[in-house]
Amino acid sequence: MQNIESYIQECESKLEGRFKEIDKTAYFNQVKVAKAFEKNNIADRHFNGTTGYGYGDDGRDVLGKVFASAFGAEEGIVSPHLLSGTHALTVALFGFLRPGDTLLCISGMPYDTIRGVIYGEGNGSLKDFGVKFNCVDLDKNGLFDLEKIKRELQNGVKVVYIQRSRGYELRDAFSCGQIGEVCKFVRSCGFNGCIFVDNCYGEFVEEKEPCEAGADIIVGSLIKNPGGGLAQTGGYICGKAQYIDLIGKRLTAPSIGLEVGSFALGYQYYYQGFFMAPHTVAQALKCSLLIGTALNGLGYKNYPSADKTPYDITRAIRFDDREKMINFIREVQYASPVDSFVTCEEWDMPGYDDKIIMAAGTFVSGASIELSADGPVKPPYIAYFQGGLTYEHGRYALSRILSKM
Repeated sequence: MQNIESYIQECESKLEGRFKEIDKTAYFNQVKVAKAFEKNNIADRHFNGTTGYGYGDDGRDVLGKVFASAFGAEEGIVSPHLLSGTHALTVALFGFLRPGDTLLCISGMPYDTIRGVIYGEGNGSLKDFGVKFNCVDLDKNGLFDLEKIKRELQNGVKVVYIQRSRGYELRDAFSCGQIGEVCKFVRSCGFNGCIFVDNCYGEFVEEKEPCEAGADIIVGSLIKNPGGGLAQTGGYICGKAQYIDLIGKRLTAPSIGLEVGSFALGYQYYYQGFFMAPHTVAQALKCSLLIGTALNGLGYKNYPSADKTPYDITRAIRFDDREKMINFIREVQYASPVDSFVTCEEWDMPGYDDKIIMAAGTFVSGASIELSADGPVKPPYIAYFQGGLTYEHGRYALSRILSKM
C-alpha cells in the first residue's frame, strides 16, 4: 500500500465537495439552534439545578422548549432521568399506548434493545400489558413497502413506528424526505393515530427533522447527536402537545406530569451541548465519510455506500471475517482518548440477541457521538462505526487503523 498519509490526503481530495455540503448544513442548523435560544430568552438562571420536587424548575421546562423550537415540534421533554435512547423510547410508548392498542413498525424489525420492551414476555413489556405488535419488513431495495403498510393499517393501528437509523441491519438510514413521504402515504390511508420516529443518530444530519416532515413524536438520546458531546446522560422526546402531556404523566406520575422533576447538578452542559451539536454532528459525518471512503478503496463494502452522503452518523463496514472485524473495533479503542490501553472483548451485553464487541474509549461512558465502534460478532461480521467529536481525531484513528490493515 502507498504511504498512509498520502492515501488519506487522496481520500480527502475526493470528499472536498461533500465536506462543503456538510458545513453548509451545519451552518443552517446552527442558526436554527441559535434562534431557538433567542426565542426562549435563555439566561444564566436556566443553568441552575433544583432539589426535591423541582417545582418551578425553569431550566428543565425551558430546555424542553428549546429542543421543541429547534426540532419544529410543539412541546418537548428533555431530562437527565431518561437514561438512554431505549429508556426514552420506552417512556414515550408507554405514555400513550393502552391495552388492546396495536403498534405497527413499518421500517423492519426494530433495534435489539427495544424488542424486549415491545414483545418480551413476563418482563413488563408492552405485550404483557396487552399491546399488540406487528411489523412490516422493508422491500428488497431497503425501502418502505407501501402495499404491505396499507394492508396492515386496515387492522386498527394506534401508533406507526419508524426507526430512522439502521440499528444492526444492512440498510441505509432514512432521510427526512423519505420519512415525510411515508408519513404522507400513511395519512392518505386514513390513519389518524400517532406517527412515532426513533430519531437516534439522525439529529442535525439534515436541515429538517422528522417533526417538520410529518411525524408526531421524535425520540433520541443526549449521548448521541443532540448532546454535542457535553451532555453526560439523558434523552429527549419532542412532538405534539397532546402526546407530550401523556408521556410526561408516565415519566413521573399520572397525577403530577411535568410539574415535577429536579436535577441538582444543573443544566449548563445540556444547553451548551445542544448549542454545539450542529458542529459536532458535522465533525462525525466527516469522520464517517473519510473512513468509509478509505476502506471502500481497500475493497470493504460500506453502508451507506461511500458515494452517498449519510442520513445518520453511523457507518456499517462489512468485513466477512471475524478477526478483521474484531481488529478494526480494537483499533478504534486503541486510538481513543480514554482507556486506550484496553483490548475489547465480545460479551453478552444486556438487551442484545448476540454477543457484542464494543469500542467506546469515551469521556462520557458509551457516548456514540464520540468516536466508537461496535457490532454483533456473527456473520457477515459487520462493524458499526460512529461519532468523532473532532474530524482530526477521526483522521488520526484512520491512520492507526490503516497501519494495521
